[in-house]
Parts: sequence; C-alpha cells; structure tokens
Amino acid sequence: MTITYTAFFYLFGLVFGSFFNVVGLRVPKKESIAFPPSHCTSCDRRLTPLDLVPVFSFLFLKGKCRGCGEKIHWVYPLMEFIAAGLFALSFWHFGFTPELIIAILFVSMLVIITVSDIAYMLIPDKVLLPFGILLLGLRFFIPLDPWWDSLLGAATGFLILLLISIVSKGGMGGGDIKLFFVIGLVLGTGGTLMTLFFASLIGAIVGIIVLRVTKQGRKTPIPFGPSIAAGAVIVYFYGEPLLNWYMNLWM
Repeated sequence: MTITYTAFFYLFGLVFGSFFNVVGLRVPKKESIAFPPSHCTSCDRRLTPLDLVPVFSFLFLKGKCRGCGEKIHWVYPLMEFIAAGLFALSFWHFGFTPELIIAILFVSMLVIITVSDIAYMLIPDKVLLPFGILLLGLRFFIPLDPWWDSLLGAATGFLILLLISIVSKGGMGGGDIKLFFVIGLVLGTGGTLMTLFFASLIGAIVGIIVLRVTKQGRKTPIPFGPSIAAGAVIVYFYGEPLLNWYMNLWM
C-alpha cells in the first residue's frame, strides 16, 4: 500500500506543481492566480485541458504552443516534475503522520519561491507570509525537540542572513533573509545552519556553471533562492543521516 499511496502523492504533486507555476509567476507581478485563465504568454490563446496536463502536455506538444508555435519555457515541466517528486518523497519519508502536513506545505513553498526567483529574481512576501504563519502555528502542535528550537532556528537563520547582507552591502536579498526565517521554523537551529552550508555549496557550483556557459562577468546576478530550496530539501529529508555519516568519518 505504501507504493500505491506514494504514487497517488506523486500524481497530486504533478497537479499542484502546475498550480505552483502559476502562483510563482503571477504573484510577483501582483496578478490574480485565478483570472485570467491559463493562456499562452505569446499569442494569448486560452489553454485547453489538453494543454494543461502536467509534464505530458509539454512532451506531447514538443515544448511548443499549439497555437503560435512559441517555445514553452522549460521551467514549467521541470517544476511540475520536481513538485511531484517532493510530494512523493514527503509521504515515503513520513507516511500518514502529522509531520507530513508540514512537509507538504514546506516543499510547496520551496517550489513556488524557486519559480518566482528564477523568473524574476524575487521571493515575494505574499508567498512567504502565509506559509510562515501556517508553519509557525503547526510547529506549536507538531513541535521539534526541544519545542523552542524552531523559534531559535528562525531567529538564527534571519539574523545570520541579515548580517551577511549588511557585510556584503546588499549581496543577500531581503527575500532570502525572510526565507531563512521560515526555514528555521521547520528545521530548527542545526538544520538551518546545515541548510546555509549546502545552499552556499550548491550556489557556488551553479554560479560557476552558469558563468562558464553564458560567459558573463562575475558580477552577473544569479538567483540564490533555488540553491536555498535545494539545500533545505536535502537537510529536511536527509540531514540527520548525512550528519551522522560526517561525524563517523572523524570517529
């Protein structure tokens, strides 16, 4: 049954991943997530159900709009695929436990902010605030051990990123700072520090690759949100075994 339920969560993730694309692309532009209905951003043709099947529509249409032939951005199917995988992983990891609620909310937020940061280099407060409030409330009913670690983690993440921003004179965006506050609520102090480590490592690797591929200067801005999201996912699901593995190397 576990495999069956995991498959269901994967399908739910595909559907919600499509919605997360809409949220991530429209909220930063202060547009409604409901109106107008989904449409081609090039020819403005309203999309039909055949155009909106997550991932499969992209493959069936060969990555192009059925109306005008304009290429569909690769972010759409990629984020649908990632959301599906994260929903499935959440259930596989936690099963039908209270923590599953936090996991689904957490990965949903991370997918949305990744879309918005890739598209606009912006992590909207209108995304962080509702998720932050929900996760803060849930952590009082589904606490970490000790219960206050979520509050300390949130404060630690916020203050460290704020300090980095001050020292680097704006090198860290306000959205990244607030995002780490929410991450701290979910992961606690240790998890927040581990996330910062992994995010920095991933960000450095991505930065090197992007700069070499695009052949742009070192001052070219690169969104840090996706690297933070990737680091947070790694720590949330595998932080403890990774830490134990690292500690065992020195024992």
